[in-house]
Amino acid sequence: MIFLLSALVLLGCNNDKQAETENANHAEEEHSDIIHLPKAQFEHAEMEIGKLEEKEFAETISTTGVIDVPPQSKAVISAFAGGYIKNTPLLIGDEVKKGERLVTIENPEFISMQQNYMETAEQLNFLKSEYDRQKTMFEENITSQKKFLKAESDYKTAVARVNGLKKNLQMLNINPDAVLEGNIVSQVNIYSPIDGYVTHVYVNTGTYVSPADEIMEIINTDHVHLELKVFEKDLLHLKKGQEILFKVPEASQDVFEGEVHLVGTTIEANRMALIHGHIEEGNEINFNTGMFIEADIITGTSTDLALPEDAVIELEGEDYVLLVEAEAEKEYELHPIEVKVKERHRGYVSFDSQLPTDGKFLTKGGFSLLQVEGAGGHHH
Repeated sequence: MIFLLSALVLLGCNNDKQAETENANHAEEEHSDIIHLPKAQFEHAEMEIGKLEEKEFAETISTTGVIDVPPQSKAVISAFAGGYIKNTPLLIGDEVKKGERLVTIENPEFISMQQNYMETAEQLNFLKSEYDRQKTMFEENITSQKKFLKAESDYKTAVARVNGLKKNLQMLNINPDAVLEGNIVSQVNIYSPIDGYVTHVYVNTGTYVSPADEIMEIINTDHVHLELKVFEKDLLHLKKGQEILFKVPEASQDVFEGEVHLVGTTIEANRMALIHGHIEEGNEINFNTGMFIEADIITGTSTDLALPEDAVIELEGEDYVLLVEAEAEKEYELHPIEVKVKERHRGYVSFDSQLPTDGKFLTKGGFSLLQVEGAGGHHH
C-alpha cells in the first residue's frame, strides 16, 4: 500500500525527525499507514465523522433496451402512386398536426387516371340504364336470359371498375366528385395521418418517388416508452408497477425514472423476454426513438450497513475509507482501509468488505486528504 504520512506533522516535529523517519519506515514494513489530521484543518475544511448506518438498498435487475413508441404513434409516409416531389415544406424536428400537408407530388399520369374515372363513370350510366331495360324485358319474357345476363355482367363489371378508380383517387386525396365536375389536377398532396414530429425526411424537391418509397417518418412522442430485454430467469421477480431507473449513456449520465407496465410472456430464441415500461411524466420530451438505454428494475429492498458516498475515496483505481484510529488533543489519526463497494443507492454505499461496525469514519472531506497524502507518500 502507498505509504501515507502528513507533511504537517513532520514540520511540527523537526527535532524528532530521525526518530520519526525510523518509526515511519517501521510503519511502512507493517503496512500500517497513518494519516495525521490536525483538528484545525478538520474544522477549516468542514470535514465530518460518522458511523456505519443501516440503510435501505434496492434489489435490482440490470437490463438494456431502447426508447420506443407504440405502432400507432409512428407513421412512415409513402405515396400511393409514383411522381415527382413538387415541394416539401418540412424539416426534421418540425411539428405537424394530423391532416396537415406534408408534400406535394406531381405526375402527368394523375391526369389520365382522372380522365379514365370520368369516362368509366359516364359509361356506367349507360350500362345501368341498359341493365334496367333488359331486366324489365326479361321479367316480361320479351328478351332472352342470355341478353339479360350479359347486360347484368357488363354493368357489375363497370361498377367494380368505377369503385376501384374512385378508391385510387381518394387514396391520392383527389375528390372524385370534383373530377366528375371537370376539375382535373396534375398534383396531389399527402397529409399527415397523426400528430407528431418529423423524424426523417428521405426526399428532396424534384426527387422521383415510386409508390413504395418512403418519403418521411413522423413520430408522436406523447407515448414514448421503454422496451427492455430481460433474461428468462429474472422474469419471476418482475411485476407491473415496479420502479425503473434508467439512463441514456450516449446522451447524458442523468438517471430518469419509469415503471414496469407490461411483463412479456413470450420468450425469444435467445431466452430473453420483453418488458414494456412507462416513463415518468415530464421526462419524455428528452428522448428520441431508438435511443439505447441501460436500466435497473427495482424488485425489492434490503437493509445493509452503509456510509455516505463522500466517505469512499478512489485512488488509482482502488476504493478506500478512512477509519479514525485515535483522537488526540489536536489531531485525528486516520487509517485508510481498502474496500470493495457492493452497492450505491440514494447517496449511500454498502460494502463487501468487513468494516468495524462501531468504528468512526471520515465521511466528508477525505478526498483531498488522501490525494495529497498519496502524492506525498510517493515522494517519500
